[in-house]
Amino acid sequence: MKKIALLGFTAALLLGLLPSRADETYKIDPMHTTLTFSVRHMAISNVKGHFDEFAGSIVMDHGVIKEASGTIQVKSINTGIEKRDNHLRSPDFFDAAKYPEITFKTKRVVQSGGETFLIADFTIHGVTRELRLPATVSGPAKDPGGNIRIGLEARTKINRKDYGISFKGVLDSGVPIVGDEITLEINAEAVKETAMAMDKK
Repeated sequence: MKKIALLGFTAALLLGLLPSRADETYKIDPMHTTLTFSVRHMAISNVKGHFDEFAGSIVMDHGVIKEASGTIQVKSINTGIEKRDNHLRSPDFFDAAKYPEITFKTKRVVQSGGETFLIADFTIHGVTRELRLPATVSGPAKDPGGNIRIGLEARTKINRKDYGISFKGVLDSGVPIVGDEITLEINAEAVKETAMAMDKK
């Protein structure tokens, strides 16, 4: 009897030491994800754009977001105007040759007032600052191919000068050509990694 009890205690201890299998990793699907931005131009209109090359992942724990990370290729910036995009890649703005990536990595997730906030290190132009990003997760849902998907939506504002992007062009009237405040918006879908895919890593 003592032997059985000892075996039971040992099994419970080992199970307690084993990593939880509740975590589920989802990979961002670029085909169904948009990363967009908007900035005031000459204080009279908003210029909008997006990034075409990026990757990322979301970790869920029992249906609740646990962490998220992503990398954006600066050279993929796209406002629909080649001349403007090349200027944005130049040292006047992002300096893509020197700082080719924008990165996002959560440090913790906070629930407050019924909302979810991702507290993350956000790096642009070689400068890392803490970003508080309100996020909404939808799903999961099974697509026609049998893959499990979730959605993530987030929107926030940052000041470009906080990240060393200090372009100072002004009109004769003194109005800035490019505003300081940037609106960022994420509309993402992510696909759950299967055990087989995980094993191949």
